[in-house]
Amino acid sequence: MNMKLPYQPNLNGKVAVITGAGGVLMSAFARVLAECGAKVALLDINAQAVDTVAKEIGDNALAIPTNCLEKDSILAARDTVRKAFGKVDILINGAGGNNPRATCDNEIMTPDTEGVKSFFDLEEAGLKFVFDLNITSAFLVTQVFAEDMVKDGGNIINISSMNAFRPLTKIPAYSAAKAGISNFTQWLAVHFAPCGIRVNGIAPGFFVTNQNRALLFDAEGKPTARTEKILAATPQKRFGEIDDLTGTLLWLACDDASKFVTGVVIPVDGGFNAYSGV
Repeated sequence: MNMKLPYQPNLNGKVAVITGAGGVLMSAFARVLAECGAKVALLDINAQAVDTVAKEIGDNALAIPTNCLEKDSILAARDTVRKAFGKVDILINGAGGNNPRATCDNEIMTPDTEGVKSFFDLEEAGLKFVFDLNITSAFLVTQVFAEDMVKDGGNIINISSMNAFRPLTKIPAYSAAKAGISNFTQWLAVHFAPCGIRVNGIAPGFFVTNQNRALLFDAEGKPTARTEKILAATPQKRFGEIDDLTGTLLWLACDDASKFVTGVVIPVDGGFNAYSGV
């Protein structure tokens, strides 16, 4: 591995569990924490994806195919982590995402919606799936792994989104779910504070991932109209890069650096959240 680290805290002896670890951002988080000495358990429903990442990282990594919507699967993953690495110190709830069944075609409602999938056409099952994928997964995974943190403390980092601050058009379920993640982060921070467990969140701005690439670029690789809107509303006029998240991740993961920080959700967004449009 050759990660670009702004600084390198000593995470030797720490055990980190990362859900959604087969994705672009969370796999990078796993590499960063391993580079700093942590042992990382990569949880994802996509067994091949996490196996590939774990092999790239090496002996400090363990791929555990896990369905984060099934508690028995999460409990089995915890048993595997305990046997291989011991008690978990850092939990990153990165599993999540959107679904086309909960996505409108139109940005705003107009009287004429013929041929357009509007708000009224969205499927209840799609809404529930998106909420489960984001909120229920974080709830269940935290319920399982935080149990080991109650006696000796721990560190939980939830992955929120710009959608939690500024709901985006077309994706009502995902926006609401990520707002729920931010609220859940605050609730957990208060609930677990007496146990020495810190709970914070990172809210990435716009990064190109496997999930959103088709929305941001057409088949020829040209920016879509949505990309043009995003960049126009981002003062730094670019998409985020994985290295842009590294400093915030390491700061929150390092108890020495952020030991009095809990219950916050930090935007890493190139100024998107601060910009009013004028």
